[in-house]
Amino acid sequence: MTTRRSKIAKSARQPAGAPSIIVGWREWVGLPDLGDFRVKAKIDTGARTSAIHAWKIKPFEKEGAPWVRFELHPNQDDNTTRIPCEMPVLESREIRSSNGQVQTRYVVSTRLAVGPHAWPIELTLTRRDEMGFRMLIGRTALRPAALVDPTRSFLCSAPL
Repeated sequence: MTTRRSKIAKSARQPAGAPSIIVGWREWVGLPDLGDFRVKAKIDTGARTSAIHAWKIKPFEKEGAPWVRFELHPNQDDNTTRIPCEMPVLESREIRSSNGQVQTRYVVSTRLAVGPHAWPIELTLTRRDEMGFRMLIGRTALRPAALVDPTRSFLCSAPL
């Protein structure tokens, strides 16, 4: 028997129409608004904000609005594959990294594709040369759609 309290708790956790998927601690994901590629991402519920490895980050104005031009290098240990991008800037935000340093980053909005599901996320642009993954997916991006199984990898997609 389902109680009123459990119905309320369940609806508060899962927005209507949101996909419900289980992801591993790392997944191959897509960013369909930026191109037809996949990037190996670390799922990090300890991080609030998502980030992607971006080079040549240059702000500019387009029709009076702030935009940013950048290059993505989606493959680990491969700086020759370059995906040029231009996107409107949502905002600039101060982000505290895992080592405690504060950095101002541009924030853009794009869709995250995980397996057959896609939903909008906010993504910060930063150099991740020294990191093990070119993309980090934080808890805010996971909140509407995903549960994390930290003991498994690539639950939604096969490795390349």
